[in-house]
Amino acid sequence: MDIKISPPTTIYPSHPPFPTNHILPLSHLDTDRNMNIPFRYIRAYAATNHHNPNPFDIITTALSTALVKYYQFTGSLHRRDTDGRFDLHCTVGNGVQVIQATVDFPLTEINYLDDADEEFVELLVPNPDQDMLLTNLLILQVTQFSCGGYTLGASVHHVLCDGLGATLFFNAMAELARGAVDVKVEPVWDRLKLLGPREPARTEFPIDEFLGLDEEFVPYTGLDEKVVRECFHVKDEWLDRFKVFLQEKSGSSYTTFEALGAFLWRARVEASKIPRDKKVKFVYAVNIRRVVKPPLPAGYWGNGCVPMYAQTTAGDLIDKPIWETAELIKNSKRNVSNEYVHSFIDFQELNYAKGINAGKRVSAFTDWRHLGHSTVDFGWGGPVTVLPLSKNLLGSTEPCFFLPYSEASQGKKDGFKVLLYLRASTVFSFQKEMEKFGKMEFV
Repeated sequence: MDIKISPPTTIYPSHPPFPTNHILPLSHLDTDRNMNIPFRYIRAYAATNHHNPNPFDIITTALSTALVKYYQFTGSLHRRDTDGRFDLHCTVGNGVQVIQATVDFPLTEINYLDDADEEFVELLVPNPDQDMLLTNLLILQVTQFSCGGYTLGASVHHVLCDGLGATLFFNAMAELARGAVDVKVEPVWDRLKLLGPREPARTEFPIDEFLGLDEEFVPYTGLDEKVVRECFHVKDEWLDRFKVFLQEKSGSSYTTFEALGAFLWRARVEASKIPRDKKVKFVYAVNIRRVVKPPLPAGYWGNGCVPMYAQTTAGDLIDKPIWETAELIKNSKRNVSNEYVHSFIDFQELNYAKGINAGKRVSAFTDWRHLGHSTVDFGWGGPVTVLPLSKNLLGSTEPCFFLPYSEASQGKKDGFKVLLYLRASTVFSFQKEMEKFGKMEFV
């Protein structure tokens, strides 16, 4: 599968968004050490019956206009001498890089990315190295396929925003591409004011139950083997029977995230052969935009999620009934509160220099099935497939995503996909555990 990639084009704001260079502070959720990474994902757009204008031209024109309001994407990150945290430096005359690429076959040949191999998909999304990362906070790639469809790949620095914040930005671009004269939701910055530490900083929620301190620890480093991407299919029938099984055994009902998350977490730990006495953690992000008091404004596009943890020992996770693991994940949601959020922020304030971390045995989980990606419509309809490519998430090097099937998939859509990153040595054992799930061998 050949892809022709052109050199990047720099897209500038349609008119100068600010008169002089300046520095903007970030929130403590933004400068969490786990955020010093890009999150990378791709949207695939099917061809339409009518004649399509060049998507590269449409998207870059919309980007140029959107950057007047979201000019922070043209900035660069610099660490402060005083405490090592990032500030955002905004310089007059900067822009955002966009790459144009073409492919000589139709999107249908790879089933709108559902059947694409990992090597090819990686070529559709920018992947900046560490030297580029701090000065290229947003990089886009528009790849046109022979059918008239296209993909939009994005690398977004996590310090600037989370997935919800990025979607606000892409929605603004899409509105402008469809002919709007202004964005519907005015972006709000005020990072430090809205999500800064209290005075005095204090941790009334015991955050240190989940987070430790290690000045030598650097997130996402020190991997001793290759991590590979694996995709599994979960049928509705399997999941329904599993949830009935859990309810019969425990007397409680569980969401798909709690139930399947419990099975996958145990399968991962068992396949990894982690020593039985070691702590293992299940982590997921919780949107706090309506949790904090007062709630964050609708246009707030910074990081607005905090990590939530369930933890136990590897031995207990494997030996105890699976419904107890589902209950552990369910109970962790009870910690979500205004106090938890502010204690997490204040813990960052008090301990940032000491190297905050959740340890090396963290399994991250996130559900992308209902995120509303279809709203990012540049004039040809919303994306038929949205695919994450991030191998690092919430301090974990082996994240798991629940993903819907492509809107363009042929035939009946039964269930959804689970995309995981696994250490190469654990893949075979993990596959065996997933076969048990398909055979409904849940115990």
